[in-house]
Amino acid sequence: MISFLSEAEMNGETVLTPGKKATQIIAIYGKGGIGKSFTLANLSYMMAQLGKKVLLIGCDPKSDTTSLLFGGKACPTIIETASRKKAAGETVEIGDICFKRDGVYAMELGGPEVGRGCGGRGIIHGFETLEKLGFHDWGFDYVLLDFLGDVVCGGFGLPIARDMCQKVILVGSNDLQSLYVVNNVCSAVEYFRKLGGNVGVGGLVINKDDGTGEAQAFAKAAGIPILAEIPADEDIRRKSAAYQIIGKPDGRWGPLFETLASAVADSIPNRPKPLNQDELLSLFSSDAVGRDYVLEPATAEDLFGTARVAKPSLEVVYDE
Repeated sequence: MISFLSEAEMNGETVLTPGKKATQIIAIYGKGGIGKSFTLANLSYMMAQLGKKVLLIGCDPKSDTTSLLFGGKACPTIIETASRKKAAGETVEIGDICFKRDGVYAMELGGPEVGRGCGGRGIIHGFETLEKLGFHDWGFDYVLLDFLGDVVCGGFGLPIARDMCQKVILVGSNDLQSLYVVNNVCSAVEYFRKLGGNVGVGGLVINKDDGTGEAQAFAKAAGIPILAEIPADEDIRRKSAAYQIIGKPDGRWGPLFETLASAVADSIPNRPKPLNQDELLSLFSSDAVGRDYVLEPATAEDLFGTARVAKPSLEVVYDE
């Protein structure tokens, strides 16, 4: 049975609940293209090899979370499967949407076609389908949710807003846009904590780390731990592009992902300190972000292309 760990349990306190298997439900957020799917495929694979029962759920409309896990094979999404089954008068079964490889169970929620619906609503619909299939009674050690951090609508903030997970793992790199997204997610966590929520940030995974240090500086400023630093390595890039799992115990990168698996499992839900815009920009050199530029106000003459002559107002003013 999936039962949420309490905040006390997540912080290391002993809380005994007979007959229940506590499942860690972890939401992973990051900028599109930053390497969430790569990180999650290898993380989930390593966890399974360490004897854990893991469910990986892709919550990105691109439906690419499981592509690396299944060697580039597209996984039927819950949304498209549910629509097809409904049209045929049939019900969705677990075998229609959940697939497995070497101990990892995986599925994709999916999303609507461009211009034909809200991605956030698709997320909500997907979880409603999972609940009908008995999601809360499944017996997993870890459920990993892959969320797109660029999108700020309600559906994508569901795990944080509704305490559907215990903690958030962030994936970022040493570039401003990815850290902007990471900081936004920290802001969302802090906002809902102020409203009484319990979700916290477990830590930051730095992907494609080139050694420039901005992501490390962000983690220190925001008060969150670094769980792993995955280097910008040609071997990783090449194997990932070829849909190869590198998070294998006997492989070159096995120790890195084994360490990450332990760090993710043991991380506690920290309350982050989001940075304001100036603090975020200060992590980068002025050459990189143009911080030394002085804003020059535009004039009416600039916009109209000619000098403007003030015209008398036709407004009628009545004396008191």
